[in-house]
Amino acid sequence: MSQWITVLGATGSIGSSTLDVIRRHPTRYRVYALTGFSRIKELVDAALEFCPRYLVVPTEAAAKQTRDLLNQTGMGLAACEVLVGEPALSKVSSDADVDMVMAAIVGAAGLVPTLAAAEAGKRVLLANKEALVMAGPLFMRAIRDNNAELLPIDSEHNAIFQSLPENYTDDFEKHGIEKILLTASGGPFRNRTKDELSKVTPAQAVAHPNWSMGAKISVDSATLMNKGLELIEACFLFNCRADQVQVVVHPQSVIHSMVQYNDGSVIAELGQPDMRTPIAYGMAWPERIDAGVKHLDLFEISRLDFTEPDHETFPCLNLAKDAFERGGIAPAVLNAANEIAVAAFLAEQIGFLAIPELITRVMAMSPDKTVQSLEDVLAADQWAREQANHLLVEFEQIQQIAGQE
Repeated sequence: MSQWITVLGATGSIGSSTLDVIRRHPTRYRVYALTGFSRIKELVDAALEFCPRYLVVPTEAAAKQTRDLLNQTGMGLAACEVLVGEPALSKVSSDADVDMVMAAIVGAAGLVPTLAAAEAGKRVLLANKEALVMAGPLFMRAIRDNNAELLPIDSEHNAIFQSLPENYTDDFEKHGIEKILLTASGGPFRNRTKDELSKVTPAQAVAHPNWSMGAKISVDSATLMNKGLELIEACFLFNCRADQVQVVVHPQSVIHSMVQYNDGSVIAELGQPDMRTPIAYGMAWPERIDAGVKHLDLFEISRLDFTEPDHETFPCLNLAKDAFERGGIAPAVLNAANEIAVAAFLAEQIGFLAIPELITRVMAMSPDKTVQSLEDVLAADQWAREQANHLLVEFEQIQQIAGQE
Protein backbone atom coordinates (compact mmCIF):
# COMPACT_ATOMS: atom_id res chain seq x y z
CA MET A 1 0.00 0.00 0.00
CA SER A 2 1.36 3.41 -0.98
CA GLN A 3 2.27 6.02 1.62
CA TRP A 4 1.19 9.62 1.11
CA ILE A 5 3.84 12.32 1.56
CA THR A 6 3.66 16.10 1.74
CA VAL A 7 6.81 17.89 0.62
CA LEU A 8 7.19 21.30 2.24
CA GLY A 9 9.69 23.27 0.16
CA ALA A 10 9.40 21.06 -2.91
CA THR A 11 11.41 23.29 -5.26
CA GLY A 12 14.49 23.60 -3.03
CA SER A 13 17.47 21.25 -3.06
CA ILE A 14 16.06 18.94 -0.35
CA GLY A 15 12.62 18.95 -1.95
CA SER A 16 14.05 18.09 -5.37
CA SER A 17 16.10 15.25 -3.89
CA THR A 18 13.00 13.95 -2.10
CA LEU A 19 11.08 13.90 -5.35
CA ASP A 20 13.90 11.96 -6.96
CA VAL A 21 13.68 9.27 -4.26
CA ILE A 22 9.90 9.13 -4.75
CA ARG A 23 10.45 8.86 -8.50
CA ARG A 24 12.51 5.71 -7.91
CA HIS A 25 9.74 4.10 -5.82
CA PRO A 26 6.45 5.07 -7.53
CA THR A 27 4.41 2.24 -6.02
CA ARG A 28 5.66 2.81 -2.48
CA TYR A 29 5.13 6.60 -2.22
CA ARG A 30 2.53 9.02 -3.55
CA VAL A 31 2.65 12.80 -3.30
CA TYR A 32 -0.19 14.35 -1.30
CA ALA A 33 0.94 17.98 -1.53
CA LEU A 34 3.80 20.08 -2.83
CA THR A 35 4.59 23.57 -1.57
CA GLY A 36 6.75 26.26 -3.10
CA PHE A 37 7.58 29.91 -2.64
CA SER A 38 8.91 31.64 -5.76
CA ARG A 39 9.75 28.92 -8.31
CA ILE A 40 6.19 28.52 -9.54
CA LYS A 41 7.09 27.03 -12.93
CA GLU A 42 9.18 24.33 -11.23
CA LEU A 43 6.34 23.62 -8.79
CA VAL A 44 3.87 23.15 -11.66
CA ASP A 45 6.33 20.93 -13.53
CA ALA A 46 6.59 18.73 -10.42
CA ALA A 47 2.79 18.65 -10.16
CA LEU A 48 2.53 17.41 -13.74
CA GLU A 49 4.86 14.52 -12.90
CA PHE A 50 3.65 13.55 -9.42
CA CYS A 51 -0.05 14.54 -9.56
CA PRO A 52 -0.48 15.80 -5.97
CA ARG A 53 -3.88 16.61 -4.53
CA TYR A 54 -2.72 20.07 -3.49
CA LEU A 55 -0.20 22.76 -4.37
CA VAL A 56 0.49 25.47 -1.79
CA VAL A 57 1.91 28.89 -2.68
CA PRO A 58 2.46 32.01 -0.53
CA THR A 59 0.20 34.64 -2.16
CA GLU A 60 -2.93 35.07 -4.24
CA ALA A 61 -0.79 36.41 -7.09
CA ALA A 62 1.31 33.24 -7.01
CA ALA A 63 -1.89 31.16 -6.88
CA LYS A 64 -3.21 32.86 -10.03
CA GLN A 65 0.06 32.22 -11.82
CA THR A 66 -0.03 28.58 -10.68
CA ARG A 67 -3.63 28.06 -11.82
CA ASP A 68 -2.92 29.68 -15.18
CA LEU A 69 0.06 27.41 -15.76
CA LEU A 70 -1.93 24.33 -14.74
CA ASN A 71 -4.68 25.24 -17.19
CA GLN A 72 -2.16 25.82 -19.96
CA THR A 73 -0.70 22.36 -19.46
CA GLY A 74 -4.11 20.73 -19.71
CA MET A 75 -3.88 19.27 -16.22
CA GLY A 76 -6.61 21.58 -14.98
CA LEU A 77 -7.65 22.51 -11.47
CA ALA A 78 -9.96 19.56 -10.81
CA ALA A 79 -7.00 17.20 -10.40
CA CYS A 80 -4.86 19.55 -8.31
CA GLU A 81 -6.23 22.21 -5.97
CA VAL A 82 -4.14 25.35 -5.34
CA LEU A 83 -4.10 26.67 -1.76
CA VAL A 84 -2.58 29.86 -0.34
CA GLY A 85 -0.64 30.88 2.75
CA GLU A 86 0.52 29.53 6.10
CA PRO A 87 -2.82 27.96 7.14
CA ALA A 88 -2.69 25.90 3.95
CA LEU A 89 0.84 24.73 4.79
CA SER A 90 -0.42 23.49 8.16
CA LYS A 91 -3.44 21.84 6.52
CA VAL A 92 -1.42 19.76 4.07
CA SER A 93 0.98 18.84 6.89
CA SER A 94 -1.75 17.54 9.19
CA ASP A 95 -4.51 16.13 6.95
CA ALA A 96 -5.66 12.68 7.97
CA ASP A 97 -4.53 11.01 4.72
CA VAL A 98 -0.92 12.19 5.08
CA ASP A 99 1.55 9.58 6.33
CA MET A 100 4.75 11.62 6.36
CA VAL A 101 5.90 15.19 5.89
CA MET A 102 9.22 16.30 4.45
CA ALA A 103 9.89 19.54 6.34
CA ALA A 104 12.28 21.32 3.99
CA ILE A 105 11.16 24.95 4.11
CA VAL A 106 14.24 27.03 4.93
CA GLY A 107 14.17 29.30 7.95
CA ALA A 108 11.57 30.31 10.49
CA ALA A 109 8.79 30.03 7.89
CA GLY A 110 8.92 26.24 8.28
CA LEU A 111 8.22 26.20 12.02
CA VAL A 112 4.41 26.35 12.12
CA PRO A 113 3.64 23.67 9.46
CA THR A 114 6.33 21.37 10.84
CA LEU A 115 4.86 21.69 14.32
CA ALA A 116 1.41 21.00 12.84
CA ALA A 117 2.73 17.73 11.40
CA ALA A 118 4.12 16.74 14.79
CA GLU A 119 0.86 17.57 16.55
CA ALA A 120 -1.02 15.46 13.99
CA GLY A 121 1.15 12.43 14.78
CA LYS A 122 2.88 12.19 11.40
CA ARG A 123 6.29 10.84 10.51
CA VAL A 124 8.24 14.10 10.37
CA LEU A 125 11.28 14.08 8.10
CA LEU A 126 13.06 17.05 9.60
CA ALA A 127 15.26 19.03 7.23
CA ASN A 128 14.15 22.37 8.69
CA LYS A 129 16.53 22.79 11.61
CA GLU A 130 14.87 26.05 12.66
CA ALA A 131 11.85 24.17 14.02
CA LEU A 132 14.10 22.71 16.70
CA VAL A 133 16.38 25.71 17.11
CA MET A 134 13.48 28.10 17.69
CA ALA A 135 11.10 25.86 19.60
CA GLY A 136 13.03 22.74 20.64
CA PRO A 137 11.20 21.90 23.89
CA LEU A 138 7.76 22.60 22.35
CA PHE A 139 8.55 20.60 19.24
CA MET A 140 9.96 17.56 21.06
CA ARG A 141 6.99 17.58 23.44
CA ALA A 142 4.62 17.63 20.45
CA ILE A 143 6.43 14.61 18.98
CA ARG A 144 6.15 12.67 22.26
CA ASP A 145 2.59 13.68 23.18
CA ASN A 146 1.16 12.81 19.76
CA ASN A 147 3.13 9.61 19.08
CA ALA A 148 4.68 11.19 16.02
CA GLU A 149 7.90 9.83 14.50
CA LEU A 150 10.86 12.16 14.10
CA LEU A 151 13.53 11.23 11.56
CA PRO A 152 16.36 13.76 11.18
CA ILE A 153 17.28 14.47 7.56
CA ASP A 154 20.28 16.77 7.98
CA SER A 155 23.12 14.47 6.95
CA GLU A 156 24.91 14.97 10.29
CA HIS A 157 21.92 14.23 12.50
CA ASN A 158 20.87 11.35 10.32
CA ALA A 159 24.38 9.93 10.73
CA ILE A 160 24.16 10.34 14.51
CA PHE A 161 20.76 8.65 14.51
CA GLN A 162 22.25 5.70 12.60
CA SER A 163 25.26 5.53 14.93
CA LEU A 164 23.25 5.47 18.16
CA PRO A 165 21.98 2.20 19.69
CA GLU A 166 18.74 1.00 18.11
CA ASN A 167 17.00 1.26 21.48
CA TYR A 168 18.39 4.70 22.36
CA THR A 169 16.25 6.35 25.04
CA ASP A 170 17.56 9.92 25.38
CA ASP A 171 20.10 8.90 28.04
CA PHE A 172 23.83 9.07 27.22
CA GLU A 173 24.94 7.41 30.46
CA LYS A 174 22.57 4.46 30.12
CA HIS A 175 23.96 3.62 26.68
CA GLY A 176 27.63 4.27 27.47
CA ILE A 177 27.82 7.32 25.19
CA GLU A 178 30.48 9.92 25.90
CA LYS A 179 29.87 12.45 23.16
CA ILE A 180 28.68 13.22 19.67
CA LEU A 181 31.30 14.15 17.08
CA LEU A 182 29.49 16.55 14.77
CA THR A 183 31.38 16.93 11.51
CA ALA A 184 31.63 20.15 9.52
CA SER A 185 33.07 20.71 6.07
CA GLY A 186 34.41 24.06 7.24
CA GLY A 187 32.76 25.79 4.29
CA PRO A 188 34.56 27.63 1.48
CA PHE A 189 36.62 29.86 3.82
CA ARG A 190 37.96 27.43 6.40
CA ASN A 191 41.59 28.50 5.92
CA ARG A 192 40.95 32.23 5.51
CA THR A 193 42.10 34.93 7.92
CA LYS A 194 39.80 37.63 9.28
CA ASP A 195 41.39 40.15 6.94
CA GLU A 196 40.63 37.90 3.98
CA LEU A 197 37.08 37.33 5.19
CA SER A 198 36.45 41.08 5.27
CA LYS A 199 36.69 41.09 1.48
CA VAL A 200 34.59 38.04 0.53
CA THR A 201 31.55 38.48 -1.69
CA PRO A 202 28.12 36.81 -1.59
CA ALA A 203 29.01 34.90 -4.76
CA GLN A 204 32.06 33.42 -3.05
CA ALA A 205 30.10 32.57 0.09
CA VAL A 206 27.40 30.59 -1.73
CA ALA A 207 29.94 28.46 -3.62
CA HIS A 208 30.09 25.53 -1.20
CA PRO A 209 32.89 23.05 -2.05
CA ASN A 210 30.94 19.85 -1.31
CA TRP A 211 27.18 20.39 -1.10
CA SER A 212 24.59 21.86 -3.45
CA MET A 213 22.47 24.11 -1.20
CA GLY A 214 20.44 27.30 -1.29
CA ALA A 215 22.07 30.69 -0.77
CA LYS A 216 21.04 31.14 2.87
CA ILE A 217 22.29 27.74 4.03
CA SER A 218 25.49 28.17 2.02
CA VAL A 219 26.26 31.46 3.80
CA ASP A 220 25.47 29.80 7.13
CA SER A 221 27.98 27.10 6.24
CA ALA A 222 30.57 29.75 5.39
CA THR A 223 30.12 31.50 8.78
CA LEU A 224 29.84 28.15 10.65
CA MET A 225 26.42 29.29 11.90
CA ASN A 226 24.95 26.29 10.14
CA LYS A 227 27.06 24.07 12.39
CA GLY A 228 26.02 26.13 15.40
CA LEU A 229 22.35 25.63 14.55
CA GLU A 230 23.06 21.91 14.06
CA LEU A 231 24.69 21.78 17.50
CA ILE A 232 21.49 23.18 19.02
CA GLU A 233 19.44 20.75 16.95
CA ALA A 234 21.55 17.79 18.12
CA CYS A 235 21.12 18.78 21.77
CA PHE A 236 17.33 18.78 21.42
CA LEU A 237 17.14 15.69 19.21
CA PHE A 238 19.32 13.49 21.40
CA ASN A 239 18.72 15.11 24.80
CA CYS A 240 22.29 16.09 25.52
CA ARG A 241 24.30 19.07 26.75
CA ALA A 242 26.22 21.40 24.47
CA ASP A 243 29.51 20.21 25.98
CA GLN A 244 28.61 16.67 24.90
CA VAL A 245 28.77 17.73 21.25
CA GLN A 246 32.21 18.28 19.71
CA VAL A 247 32.44 19.93 16.30
CA VAL A 248 35.09 18.38 14.04
CA VAL A 249 36.08 20.03 10.76
CA HIS A 250 36.26 17.30 8.11
CA PRO A 251 36.74 18.87 4.65
CA GLN A 252 35.95 15.78 2.57
CA SER A 253 32.38 15.46 3.99
CA VAL A 254 32.66 11.67 3.77
CA ILE A 255 32.11 10.93 7.47
CA HIS A 256 28.81 12.64 8.18
CA SER A 257 29.10 12.40 11.98
CA MET A 258 30.14 10.01 14.74
CA VAL A 259 29.23 8.83 18.23
CA GLN A 260 31.97 8.13 20.80
CA TYR A 261 31.35 5.45 23.45
CA ASN A 262 32.97 4.86 26.84
CA ASP A 263 34.58 1.58 25.73
CA GLY A 264 36.79 3.43 23.22
CA SER A 265 34.56 2.77 20.20
CA VAL A 266 33.68 5.50 17.72
CA ILE A 267 30.83 4.59 15.38
CA ALA A 268 30.49 6.62 12.20
CA GLU A 269 28.27 6.82 9.12
CA LEU A 270 30.10 7.35 5.84
CA GLY A 271 28.77 8.09 2.39
CA GLN A 272 28.77 10.38 -0.60
CA PRO A 273 27.78 14.00 0.07
CA ASP A 274 24.35 13.36 -1.45
CA MET A 275 21.18 14.21 0.49
CA ARG A 276 19.22 11.42 -1.14
CA THR A 277 20.87 8.96 1.27
CA PRO A 278 19.45 10.45 4.52
CA ILE A 279 16.17 11.27 2.76
CA ALA A 280 15.67 7.66 1.64
CA TYR A 281 16.70 6.42 5.09
CA GLY A 282 14.13 8.65 6.77
CA MET A 283 11.35 7.78 4.35
CA ALA A 284 11.82 4.00 4.57
CA TRP A 285 13.11 3.57 8.16
CA PRO A 286 13.68 1.00 9.58
CA GLU A 287 14.13 -0.43 6.08
CA ARG A 288 16.70 0.72 3.54
CA ILE A 289 15.85 1.46 -0.08
CA ASP A 290 17.75 2.46 -3.21
CA ALA A 291 18.40 6.21 -3.22
CA GLY A 292 20.21 6.46 -6.54
CA VAL A 293 23.44 7.40 -4.79
CA LYS A 294 26.85 6.30 -6.06
CA HIS A 295 28.64 3.96 -3.69
CA LEU A 296 31.63 5.25 -1.75
CA ASP A 297 35.03 4.31 -3.16
CA LEU A 298 37.52 4.49 -0.28
CA PHE A 299 40.47 3.96 -2.63
CA GLU A 300 39.40 6.98 -4.66
CA ILE A 301 39.07 9.10 -1.50
CA SER A 302 42.41 7.80 -0.12
CA ARG A 303 42.55 10.18 2.87
CA LEU A 304 40.35 11.79 5.50
CA ASP A 305 41.36 14.97 7.35
CA PHE A 306 40.16 16.35 10.69
CA THR A 307 40.89 19.67 12.41
CA GLU A 308 39.41 21.77 15.18
CA PRO A 309 37.23 24.73 14.17
CA ASP A 310 38.72 28.22 14.42
CA HIS A 311 36.39 29.77 17.00
CA GLU A 312 38.06 33.18 16.91
CA THR A 313 37.79 33.63 13.15
CA PHE A 314 34.33 32.06 13.02
CA PRO A 315 32.51 33.19 16.20
CA CYS A 316 29.04 32.04 15.11
CA LEU A 317 29.68 28.56 16.48
CA ASN A 318 30.15 29.91 20.00
CA LEU A 319 27.19 32.28 19.60
CA ALA A 320 24.96 29.27 18.95
CA LYS A 321 26.39 27.28 21.83
CA ASP A 322 25.87 30.23 24.18
CA ALA A 323 22.27 30.64 22.96
CA PHE A 324 21.46 27.00 23.70
CA GLU A 325 23.01 27.18 27.17
CA ARG A 326 21.17 30.41 27.89
CA GLY A 327 17.89 28.73 26.88
CA GLY A 328 14.42 30.25 26.78
CA ILE A 329 13.94 32.54 23.79
CA ALA A 330 17.70 32.89 23.14
CA PRO A 331 17.90 30.30 20.30
CA ALA A 332 14.90 31.88 18.55
CA VAL A 333 16.51 35.33 18.85
CA LEU A 334 19.80 33.95 17.50
CA ASN A 335 18.07 32.38 14.51
CA ALA A 336 16.05 35.49 13.64
CA ALA A 337 19.04 37.82 13.91
CA ASN A 338 21.05 35.47 11.73
CA GLU A 339 18.35 35.37 9.04
CA ILE A 340 18.28 39.17 8.87
CA ALA A 341 22.08 39.40 8.84
CA VAL A 342 22.49 36.80 6.09
CA ALA A 343 19.80 38.44 3.93
CA ALA A 344 21.58 41.79 4.35
CA PHE A 345 24.92 40.25 3.37
CA LEU A 346 23.41 38.60 0.28
CA ALA A 347 21.92 41.98 -0.66
CA GLU A 348 25.40 43.53 -0.21
CA GLN A 349 24.17 45.82 2.57
CA ILE A 350 26.80 44.58 5.02
CA GLY A 351 30.09 42.72 4.85
CA PHE A 352 30.71 39.09 5.77
CA LEU A 353 32.25 39.87 9.17
CA ALA A 354 29.26 42.04 10.09
CA ILE A 355 27.05 38.92 10.22
CA PRO A 356 28.30 37.66 13.63
CA GLU A 357 28.69 41.25 14.85
CA LEU A 358 25.02 42.03 14.22
CA ILE A 359 23.92 38.76 15.85
CA THR A 360 26.08 39.49 18.89
CA ARG A 361 24.50 42.92 19.28
CA VAL A 362 20.95 41.56 19.09
CA MET A 363 21.73 38.75 21.52
CA ALA A 364 23.17 41.27 24.01
CA MET A 365 19.89 43.22 23.95
CA SER A 366 17.68 40.16 24.34
CA PRO A 367 15.93 39.67 27.68
CA ASP A 368 15.95 36.28 29.40
CA LYS A 369 12.47 34.80 28.91
CA THR A 370 11.18 31.27 29.18
CA VAL A 371 9.12 29.68 26.42
CA GLN A 372 5.66 28.52 27.41
CA SER A 373 3.94 28.51 24.02
CA LEU A 374 4.41 28.92 20.28
CA GLU A 375 3.29 32.54 20.67
CA ASP A 376 6.33 33.18 22.91
CA VAL A 377 8.63 31.86 20.19
CA LEU A 378 6.99 33.87 17.42
CA ALA A 379 7.06 37.04 19.54
CA ALA A 380 10.78 36.57 20.22
CA ASP A 381 11.39 35.96 16.52
CA GLN A 382 9.56 39.18 15.59
CA TRP A 383 11.34 41.21 18.28
CA ALA A 384 14.76 40.01 17.14
CA ARG A 385 14.01 40.83 13.50
CA GLU A 386 12.96 44.34 14.44
CA GLN A 387 16.12 44.91 16.49
CA ALA A 388 18.33 43.50 13.74
CA ASN A 389 16.71 45.71 11.12
CA HIS A 390 17.23 48.80 13.32
CA LEU A 391 20.90 47.87 13.72
CA LEU A 392 21.29 47.40 9.96
CA VAL A 393 20.75 51.13 9.44
CA GLU A 394 23.66 51.85 11.80
CA PHE A 395 25.85 49.21 10.14
CA GLU A 396 25.16 50.61 6.67
CA GLN A 397 26.06 54.13 7.81
CA ILE A 398 29.36 52.91 9.26
CA GLN A 399 30.11 51.03 6.05
CA GLN A 400 29.37 54.12 3.92
CA ILE A 401 31.66 56.29 6.07
CA ALA A 402 34.43 53.68 5.81
CA GLY A 403 34.01 53.63 2.03
CA GLN A 404 34.44 57.41 1.84
CA GLU A 405 37.68 57.47 3.82
